[in-house]
Amino acid sequence: MSRSTSFEPACPCGIGQSYAACCGRWHSGPEHLQAPTAEALMRSRYSAFVHELAGYLQDTWHPSTRPVQPPAFEPGLRWLGLEVKRCTPLGDERAEVFFVARSKLGGRAHRLQECSRFVREGGRWYYLDGS
Repeated sequence: MSRSTSFEPACPCGIGQSYAACCGRWHSGPEHLQAPTAEALMRSRYSAFVHELAGYLQDTWHPSTRPVQPPAFEPGLRWLGLEVKRCTPLGDERAEVFFVARSKLGGRAHRLQECSRFVREGGRWYYLDGS
């Protein structure tokens, strides 16, 4: 008797859920673009980089700081993990998320540390900028 097993890949954002139950719902489901918190949006944007979803990244970038061209993806870049260090609400409509994202390119490991700023307009969170 053969057994069918269903494998759902883990979400790259590191929260511990399947991709479909986590960031995948923000990327393609009926809740598209409606991440409920700045941290959820940040995690979904990291996962969008992993899955090379340029349209999602553009759509979740605030119009005042959004680049004209969508982000380019480096061939051979592998994202290795995300660690959210802190999420700081700055009132009801703004927040900062400090994170570390690890990647590897051409055999060299890299760490991106950023404090990202988010703003909520019309009930929807947007990435504003980061430093």
